[in-house]
Amino acid sequence: MIMIRSVILAVAGSAVLFAQTAPARAEFEVASIKPSVGAPAGAQVHVGVQIDGAQVHCTYLSVSNYIRIAYRVKEYQITGPDWLASDRYDIHAKLPAGAKREQVPEMLQTLLEERFQIKMHRDSKEFPVYGVVVGKGGLKMKESPLDPETEGGESGKGAVNVTATGGARGTTLTFGRGAYFTLADNRFEARKLTMAQLADSLGRFVERPVVDMTELKGTYDLTLEFTPEEYRVLLIRTALSAGVALPPEVMRFLEGASDESLFKGLQAMGLKLESRKAPLEVLVIDSASKTPIEN
Repeated sequence: MIMIRSVILAVAGSAVLFAQTAPARAEFEVASIKPSVGAPAGAQVHVGVQIDGAQVHCTYLSVSNYIRIAYRVKEYQITGPDWLASDRYDIHAKLPAGAKREQVPEMLQTLLEERFQIKMHRDSKEFPVYGVVVGKGGLKMKESPLDPETEGGESGKGAVNVTATGGARGTTLTFGRGAYFTLADNRFEARKLTMAQLADSLGRFVERPVVDMTELKGTYDLTLEFTPEEYRVLLIRTALSAGVALPPEVMRFLEGASDESLFKGLQAMGLKLESRKAPLEVLVIDSASKTPIEN
């Protein structure tokens, strides 16, 4: 969160202040933005960010997705025009010499503000949330450490490859180093996830934001089983959380849907979803250009 501080400077120091220049913003060496080409009907859609050495490839992401990555917020923390979540774009960029992968979000901020002419302000809003807490009986999951980081790439470390795939049979999100979750074949399977990642994943399946309140620091495995009807509801909610517009006949499957199996499955693992209220930061998009400035 950006903290705005009021600082009173002595007159004697003003000359030094005006002699200073603002630090340069992090930005890509080169970057191209193009509208995404949709996959054929029934085919899987590959969505995500891949960073390998100096090359950055972002595919089939909405502007809302990019804002989420750039400013490190969740989808529900972004308020703006509907097209931000519906129109998809591919970004291919190159990191400047000496840049680190951790600077990519800041570089995306610069790119979005320059190419999409995004103007925004920050605010705070209280949300009804589900807090993930450890149940009274204690945690019933064992830690599952991440795979060792591999060497390679121009940065001297393993490539970052956070991707998602989705189709009629389900969806998968991978985080690298053996960490992923899959919703397919009537089950939710998570491997090597932090509690924050698990909470974020669960937030795709329920109607409230899910916030990690466990204070657990490890990574864990988790498998939950569902009936075909329950699984269908989870798939629909996953699509809605990704900004997919669904026809009324599909939305009707959500009428009277219950989260009881999800709650009970988590309880069996020693976790509990509790109804809470929490103030969360929101980004209000005041204006943005639907057509990015040419590369």
